[in-house]
Amino acid sequence: MKSTLPHKQLSDELEGSALQAILYVSHGSRNREAISEAIACIAKVKRLVNVELQEICFLELAEPNLSQGIESLVTQGATRISIVPVLLLSAGHYYTDIPEEINRARAIHKTITFTYGKPLGVQKRFAAILTERIEEVYTSNHSHAKVLLVGRGSRNPQTMLDIEEIGNALQEKVDMPVEACYLAVCEPSFHEAIESSLKEGYQKIIVVPYLWFTGVLMRFLEKEINNLPGNSTDVLLCRQLGDHPYMVDALKERAYEAVISNYQI
Repeated sequence: MKSTLPHKQLSDELEGSALQAILYVSHGSRNREAISEAIACIAKVKRLVNVELQEICFLELAEPNLSQGIESLVTQGATRISIVPVLLLSAGHYYTDIPEEINRARAIHKTITFTYGKPLGVQKRFAAILTERIEEVYTSNHSHAKVLLVGRGSRNPQTMLDIEEIGNALQEKVDMPVEACYLAVCEPSFHEAIESSLKEGYQKIIVVPYLWFTGVLMRFLEKEINNLPGNSTDVLLCRQLGDHPYMVDALKERAYEAVISNYQI
């Protein structure tokens, strides 16, 4: 899918303006594989975005952090920095943590213009990725299988609405019952959902993580599934969304949107 903002139009938007930069803000993880996976995905996006100054930073558990990422771009001469959250959904990091860091940076760098992009949000093409992930582990009779769609969870009520919307889109594609559950805060929890599903008599339960990259939460799901009591039901764990071309395209579009945005924190 081509970007909705071609390179020429981007150049026209920035012609005669200050030196533009993009800062991609990923979540961060204790897991080095997760960090490497995030960097590799964002690197693909950077190659598709026609902006000279582009850097990657992390919210927590990895460096550079957000303030270090901003300082690096300022040192390189940037006078307009577009912050692109590498997040699936809008939650606390998007509404609180990143804006607080931007405001701190603005107080220090009073001549720098900061714009703020959006998370990827709910997109129909993501249900297509999840369908591919299911097909990687299961291609048999769908009438005997159930899908558990697993989200992170958040105190923001929009999170549950978004996961339910993705779940409905996925159910239309796979023609199997899809139940949403969560790893934190929201209900039902993954533990509750897997226990109740085991009692329902399905031959297969397919666990579909709505997670962008691997890491601690994927390891948690693996551990939980491995520790399930023995029974006739097979529980299959799908891969995360990863650097699927649709994810790369979606982040590229968010980067372009942030560059031409007038939304300032």
